[in-house]
Amino acid sequence: MDDAKPQTDLETPAPKELSPAAKRALAEAEARREAYEAQQAKLPREIGGRGGKEPGRYGDWEIKGLTSDF
Repeated sequence: MDDAKPQTDLETPAPKELSPAAKRALAEAEARREAYEAQQAKLPREIGGRGGKEPGRYGDWEIKGLTSDF
């Protein structure tokens, strides 16, 4: 008989140790995110715009999940 008790839904396993490459990738992503946010903060606010991200980012316009390609 196995004396180890089964894992329940309430128990979470211990997080795995990240490799050095994964830690570097996460640090690089955070640095890029901070640089992007700093760049966006420098731009003037649009008055009367539609809001959200750049509409042409996928080559079409997207509003509430609906796209229209001009």
